[in-house]
Amino acid sequence: MPELDIFQEANRQLTICNACRYCEGYCALFRAIELRRDFTKGDVFYLANLCHDCRACYYACMYTPPHEFAVNIPQVMSEVRLVSYRHWSWPDVFGRAFVNPAISFGLAGLAAGLVVVTAALFVAPARMFAVHRGPGSFYEVIPYLAMVIPAVTLFVFAMVIWLAGSIRFWWESGEVPGERTGFKALAGALRDALGLSNLQGGGPGCSYPEEQPRAVRRVYHSFVSWGFLSAFVSTTIAAIYQELFGWLPPYRLTSAPVIFGCMGGVAMIVGTAGLLWFKCKSDSAPAANGAANLDYIFLGILGLASLSGMLTLAFRSTSAVGGLLTIHLGLVAALFITAPYGKFVHFLYRTLALVKYHIEHNRSHS
Repeated sequence: MPELDIFQEANRQLTICNACRYCEGYCALFRAIELRRDFTKGDVFYLANLCHDCRACYYACMYTPPHEFAVNIPQVMSEVRLVSYRHWSWPDVFGRAFVNPAISFGLAGLAAGLVVVTAALFVAPARMFAVHRGPGSFYEVIPYLAMVIPAVTLFVFAMVIWLAGSIRFWWESGEVPGERTGFKALAGALRDALGLSNLQGGGPGCSYPEEQPRAVRRVYHSFVSWGFLSAFVSTTIAAIYQELFGWLPPYRLTSAPVIFGCMGGVAMIVGTAGLLWFKCKSDSAPAANGAANLDYIFLGILGLASLSGMLTLAFRSTSAVGGLLTIHLGLVAALFITAPYGKFVHFLYRTLALVKYHIEHNRSHS
């Protein structure tokens, strides 16, 4: 659907919802709708990213197809989200990945393949398939700078794009960057983001993958989000160990980096597998065309990166560590390079939308 038609359709459906208000108690989206009489492009972008796709409204609505009003809020919000992701992305040639997932898949394959091929060309087989033990043994396979420089480059690249997108989100949604938001709004947004409160569907859980509400999807999402945070903590502690204290990896199984890494890795494997299974079984009627492909790519890469990391840990004292480490680094590179051009961005804009929601909510009650 052309971009202009998407906004016209979103505006039409949101206006009907604003008149009806049957779904007021389901999630923050409908409470935010009630604060508006009409909807600008910035409003529609904001509301689309505030939607968590719990689908409770779709199955409760009396105006869904085949009714002549044809209201399908989860679908139209999903379509607008894809447009917003591309709109806030840069450069456009890569931002087109949100409407053509083959680009995201190609970027991931290119990054992973480049790591594997480079390692095959520059690491001698005798070193790649040898048994390495003791502090710094990982760097006997892949040199430290060869790991760090590409990782930092890709990380900074993603952060720059996300920062620019965040500023544009804030301007276009009617908020001024740097405007004082208040601790209460930030705390409320953080609570909702980490607790996934808008995935409750106003009660027992998401109507996902089918009409019957279930809390399982929220549990799987929690595994992924908290697992990712745990892995980030692991990486941060490992960096402190190495850079400040000179303690080189691999670390003991009872060390903080390994404990947090194992908890995060297992949680992400379980969470991504569960979400992929639910995605395969889900009702396609409330979904946007092509949106599922971005989910499959993101969840697949994240799950494989977690699995390869756990296997590298399990076989770190064997001759398999070189190959496993190379594969793991390739998958991490694929995750990093697709971070600005895939489903990974949803956590950023959804969190910003929650911040804006709490600012509005606090203002309306002050």
